[in-house]
Amino acid sequence: MMTAPLPLTRDVVLIGGGHTHALVLRMWGMAPLAGARLTLINPDPKATYSGMLPGFVAGHYRRDDLDIDLVKLARFAGARLILGAVDGIDLVTREVHVPGRPPIGFDVASVDIGITSDMPSLPGFAEHGLPAKPLGPFAARWEAFLGGDGPARVVVIGAGVAGAELAMAMAHALRARGRAGRVTLVDSATALSATGSRARARLLAELAAQGVTLIENAPIERVEAGALVLKDGRRLEADLVTGAAGARAFGWVRHSGLELEHGFITVDSRLQSSDPEVFATGDCAHMADNPRPKAGVYAVRQAPVLLHNLRAAVTGGRLHDYRPQKDYLKLISLGQKSALAERLGLALAGPLMWRWKDHIDRTFMKRFRDLPVMPQPALPSEHTLGMTEALGDKPMCGGCGAKVGRETLRGALGPEAAPLREDITPLPGDDAALLSTGGVRQVMTSDHLRAFWGDWELMTRVAAIHALGDIWAMGAEPQAATATLILPRQSVRLQGRMLAEIMATAREVIGAAGAAVVGGHTSLGDELTVGFTLTGICRDRVVTLAGARPGDVLLLTKPIGSGVLMAAEMQGRADGAWVAAALAQMMLPQGAASAILAPEATAMTDVTGFGLAGHLMNICEASGTGATLDLDAVPLMEGALDLAAAGMRSTLFADNRTGLPDLPLSPRNDLLYDPQTAGGLLAAVPPESADRLLAALRDQGYPAARIGRVLEGPPRLLVD
Repeated sequence: MMTAPLPLTRDVVLIGGGHTHALVLRMWGMAPLAGARLTLINPDPKATYSGMLPGFVAGHYRRDDLDIDLVKLARFAGARLILGAVDGIDLVTREVHVPGRPPIGFDVASVDIGITSDMPSLPGFAEHGLPAKPLGPFAARWEAFLGGDGPARVVVIGAGVAGAELAMAMAHALRARGRAGRVTLVDSATALSATGSRARARLLAELAAQGVTLIENAPIERVEAGALVLKDGRRLEADLVTGAAGARAFGWVRHSGLELEHGFITVDSRLQSSDPEVFATGDCAHMADNPRPKAGVYAVRQAPVLLHNLRAAVTGGRLHDYRPQKDYLKLISLGQKSALAERLGLALAGPLMWRWKDHIDRTFMKRFRDLPVMPQPALPSEHTLGMTEALGDKPMCGGCGAKVGRETLRGALGPEAAPLREDITPLPGDDAALLSTGGVRQVMTSDHLRAFWGDWELMTRVAAIHALGDIWAMGAEPQAATATLILPRQSVRLQGRMLAEIMATAREVIGAAGAAVVGGHTSLGDELTVGFTLTGICRDRVVTLAGARPGDVLLLTKPIGSGVLMAAEMQGRADGAWVAAALAQMMLPQGAASAILAPEATAMTDVTGFGLAGHLMNICEASGTGATLDLDAVPLMEGALDLAAAGMRSTLFADNRTGLPDLPLSPRNDLLYDPQTAGGLLAAVPPESADRLLAALRDQGYPAARIGRVLEGPPRLLVD
């Protein structure tokens, strides 16, 4: 007896990828909650671990040592990842707002967005200063600054522990690079006042030993281009002004309607805010029952309690209290590979303390790098022959990687039959049909995608652009669309939320292309599938696969590699930044590219499931020509070649090679067979027009390239 998936009934939304939420995701993946739909919203695909930032600034860690890959973590947890910055929460409608997309509904939400050290009240800082938080942008700017030449003058605002760590790390890094200069630490109050007397004395001595100039009890007037001006008139020349002071909450929290303490979300011992269905944790929260300083150790220890309480909130269970420790071990970096440890008034410093801190930090990060491999369900003891081969050794791909292979499809469809109607023009090999109605030529196509990404708004955007590709490839203007949706089994309320996001996105994307969504059909199934049937109007010539001429130049508007990247992402093996960049390419519409290419293209197609090689061979077979590719000129998505070299392949790879020229196996050659989702346009254009068209495409923001040329027949594919 077959067992249907359990329906989803509650939405749990995590706002921000802070340390607590990262740990919650890891623990959730170890024991998912049936019926809960988990969502993580974060601006970037990676979150930066603050504990290792001073070591990175000093040069002891690589940039990627600091990163928690939220793409891999969300996949492990079975969570939908939304890449965007929250700018509001509506407690009445139970919705979270992210610019550029429909609202995201929640039943229970948790906020872990950290803090910023931006100082809006300090004149000139927004224009000329660099806040130390958020950490991601700061780390990138510091890396670029450190790579410069000549003397460097740096001013750090805020002489607390964070500012002192930052100043010593910067001084050490500049000295290690042979860049003479000056690092100045400035505070309007007494430096290091939150530390014990022994620790403060040692830190002051270490600042001096690192060559850091300390100016305390000196109010600041303003920041200028190239200088920090103090209220007493002193002017500190600076090539970089950064701030580790003024920790504050993000602006949207102030308008959330939640109870706040100095801009931070007030929570009780159960980490609940004034709204019992909204939790908050980490630095953005204020613990009213047990106020504590902003320190990562509390965020880490809140994770098990937050996990339990989120699950209890959607299962009707009893919530637990979080009881923070009275004191905690402070490990403070001293620039070089040395650290100071302070607890209960005691202070020890030296290389041994650094090794201790380094061990703690690397152990923490290892939790997110070495995610457990969860066992797959075993096959029944009795099953039919061929079951193991049919399942394969990896998950089935989504998007165009879930298509039927080129040769299998051809065999099933058989030879082209003559049309039964005079108003249908045969277009062998093309994905769209050409119709004539009342003297108007119209193209019609249909396409759908099996979800490969948890965010259905993004999937809808990609699916719409993917389906529009057939219209754009023929030089037509999109006219009308109907949507075909299979939604996962879920409660009526969750159906409504999902459907509202999908249809709002569909209307936006297809409307921007000049068409209208006029209807559709929905059903429930095991997983999300998004598809569209589209019509388009041909006002000028129709561009088909047939018509390429020997000597024509081949232009490609987008890089390839989405199949291997998304296959690797499903297995937790793709870098989150690579995945985010690939998704951005998939969401790039091709309407402007079509308008540039269609008036002069002799043949054109969109590169999708059959890969670049398969779609190019479609042009060759329809045109009776051959083609040669300049393999090094074919643009690749970031990370695609590395993954191909590591043996990653889409599940459609083997089928895509069947019936095509058998190129020697190599990572770059193999990517020619990689199925693309919402891929670019491939056009054959006259050689005298190629440079002009390529320049026009690039002016419109397309990463287009000249990748080869058309040859005399017979149909064949050569690689230079």
